[in-house]
Amino acid sequence: MTKQPWYQQTTDELFAKMDTQEQGLSEATVKQRRTKYGENRLAAKRQTTVLEKFAAQFKDFMIIVLIVAAIIAGATGEVVDAVIILAVVILNAIFGVFQESKAENAINSLREMSAPVAHVERNGQITTIKSDELVPGDVVHLEAGDIVPADIRLVTANAMKVEEAALTGESVPVNKTSMALEESDLPLGDRSNMVYMTSNITTGRGSGVVVATGMQTEVGQIAGMINQTEEVKTPLQANLTQLGKWLTALILGIAALVFVIGMLRGEESLVNMLLTAISLAVAAIPEGLPAIVTITLALGTQRMAKKNALIRKLPAVETLGSTDVIASDKTGTLTQNKMTVEQLYENGQLIDARKAQIDLSDPLAMAMILNNDSKFSESGLAGDPTETALIQYFLDQDDAVASAISSNKRVAEIPFDSERKLMSTFNEDQDGAVIQYVKGAPDQLLQRVDRMLVDGDVREITTADKQQILATNHSLATQALRVLAFAYQPVDQLPVEPNSQDDEQHLIFIGLIAMIDPERPEVAQAVTEAHQAGIRPIMITGDHRDTATAIAKRLGILSADSMASQVITGAELDQLSDSEFDKQVTQYSVYARVAPEHKVRIVNAWQKRGKVVAMTGDGVNDAPALKAADIGVGMGITGTEVSKGASDMVLADDNFSTIVVAVEEGRKVFANIQKALQYLLSANIGEVLTLFIMTLLGWQILAPVQILWINLVTDTFPAIALGLEPAEPNIMKQKPRGRSSNFFSGGVFGNVIYQGILEGLITLGVYALAIAYPVHASGQLAHADALTMAFATLGLIQLFHAFNSKSIHESIFKVGLFKNRVLNWAILTAFLLLAVTIIVPGFNTVFHLTELALAQWAMVFGAGILMIVIVEIVKFIQRRFEN
Repeated sequence: MTKQPWYQQTTDELFAKMDTQEQGLSEATVKQRRTKYGENRLAAKRQTTVLEKFAAQFKDFMIIVLIVAAIIAGATGEVVDAVIILAVVILNAIFGVFQESKAENAINSLREMSAPVAHVERNGQITTIKSDELVPGDVVHLEAGDIVPADIRLVTANAMKVEEAALTGESVPVNKTSMALEESDLPLGDRSNMVYMTSNITTGRGSGVVVATGMQTEVGQIAGMINQTEEVKTPLQANLTQLGKWLTALILGIAALVFVIGMLRGEESLVNMLLTAISLAVAAIPEGLPAIVTITLALGTQRMAKKNALIRKLPAVETLGSTDVIASDKTGTLTQNKMTVEQLYENGQLIDARKAQIDLSDPLAMAMILNNDSKFSESGLAGDPTETALIQYFLDQDDAVASAISSNKRVAEIPFDSERKLMSTFNEDQDGAVIQYVKGAPDQLLQRVDRMLVDGDVREITTADKQQILATNHSLATQALRVLAFAYQPVDQLPVEPNSQDDEQHLIFIGLIAMIDPERPEVAQAVTEAHQAGIRPIMITGDHRDTATAIAKRLGILSADSMASQVITGAELDQLSDSEFDKQVTQYSVYARVAPEHKVRIVNAWQKRGKVVAMTGDGVNDAPALKAADIGVGMGITGTEVSKGASDMVLADDNFSTIVVAVEEGRKVFANIQKALQYLLSANIGEVLTLFIMTLLGWQILAPVQILWINLVTDTFPAIALGLEPAEPNIMKQKPRGRSSNFFSGGVFGNVIYQGILEGLITLGVYALAIAYPVHASGQLAHADALTMAFATLGLIQLFHAFNSKSIHESIFKVGLFKNRVLNWAILTAFLLLAVTIIVPGFNTVFHLTELALAQWAMVFGAGILMIVIVEIVKFIQRRFEN
């Protein structure tokens, strides 16, 4: 039998079910229940120690490869290589520990949001206790300003409004009632007789029975979801792991083959061939890749921080670039989370409030500012967002609002009541005249008016007038506008005890005000740019279906003629099985009235289709989905600490368009990493091929120290500088790479192979020419010269190839040959370090090299230029075939 929800139970059923009464629980009962249910606090996931976090960083396969490479480098006497590799590994580990420690603050922040104290009825006495001492069945009293300490079913509610945006996504405080609700399967935002832990009482007061504490509360279940959600491995991390395994197996195989062939020839000693094989393995493994990736990502985070996108986890930079879907919360993310007056209906006409102005002498204006509980403070207006919006409308017009309020003192009132949906104030002007102003729901107010104000004259209101007003109200409501109706009447004698039945009758209708939490002005353009970039923006909100649909159409998430089938509510989503939803997920662009578990389900459904999902949000209810998404994007201003802690990136300006900027940066980062990878691997293939063919042909081979020096000076500086290449012009016109792509996508794998082979063949060609046409007659010296020329060519050709790598497909002359100044200096520095080993006496002896003649240098430089020419020709052919 299905358990009846608390919101459906009557007060008597509630007290009976919770075994409590209006006077509260006895101390003995409280003690028993605390033993059974525990403290009213959120449980934190066991936090690992700093040492455990540090050790966990070394489980990555690529890191293990690097450590092995460092050991091998140290064993061959290359201490500098070993130190550099280990330094990179340790720095990566320290940074990982720092980021993981910050992420663990999510649950702690959630716990800190809980109310510190609660006003509870115990043994018939109201007492104040710590909120963590509450137990199910306690009777709690609530009033404006309180943080709700547990999940509570209200038994009394007097003009109570509760701000639940962080939990439900509702953009304005919601009215609360104590009446039992008949509907079933109501989402959190529609359970008007329930209040939930961490929400805030904005106005009114009430009392209720605690029905859930601690981890059993709604926010507790969210905390549990955060704890249980597994970390998603980013595309970058997956690619690096896959690449590391593939390269290691391949390189070790080639090194072993070179060793065996060398030994079979019988011309090299066992020690020398072993050192050669090990040096080849160290040279071939791109140990600089993790450092280059880290540095490129770090530079990307700096650039993004200047544009208000704060990265909490480095891989998030690249993940943004592969994003297929951006699932965005509505309130505070796509909208301003601030109610704004948008339309006015007065004198039978609907006008745009943003373009028209009404004077304070207008009765509608006076009703808006006098029938209002907003307060002025040093930090601005305080009060219900709906009411502050009415005041702000006139403040934006520089009207003397404060003076008008002080000149029309409130002398009596009939407070708002959620059942009659009206509020009245009685205001006395400086001449002693009293006017009653009434505001509320249009359908309720129209039942109490018999006249209306038109162009300054009062006349009887007709049935046709009322039908027109109701039709206007309906039209505005379908546009997701919140509509209030206003009326007034002069009062000859102030009632002693004003009441609705006697005093809210025979009113004069003034007009309607339509408000909305408007979209951020820059978001529509950001949505358009996302569409152009092949990214699917979808809206996920706790707000009502009509509101969500209207905002989505205004932003371009839904087209003006979109089908209603593109919008789905949480209740409708519950009717779909996981398999059904997984098949239909691409159909929906707007999700309304959803719960936290729905958000995670939506994210997971897209991920099952191989899509990389970014989820934006600012509330507690967004935290599980933020953590489950490939990249969680929190809001820096309006976001809760919980949502920030669960995010990979935080928007310092809460600006949705910043996400698009971040996506562009992420795409640029990935493209630059691809360029660096193409450069590194093609260079390494060139080295491996050169050594392999030399060994196979029985030629004198490059010494281990020569191989490692080339690897050191040519790999590091140019590859890092390639990470600073500016974004190519069409980068935001391309489709997202998606999860299935990798570093070798887009023709990179083919480029690496042919360019590596080309480097090796050109180097071997220079060696063969040097042997065939020696400058010196001596055979031994000729071979030494040839080996030096092969060494210089292999190093210099890689530096020239760095210019080729500025773009995967475009001509270097189009992207700018010398545009990247850092790359220019990196290539020059690497060349000088290479040349020193040949030119400077003493150094060439250490590296077993000879001084080269001018003609020999000309041949080396010619080989480097030939590399650029051939690659440019191949790029030209590739572009022609693509077109």
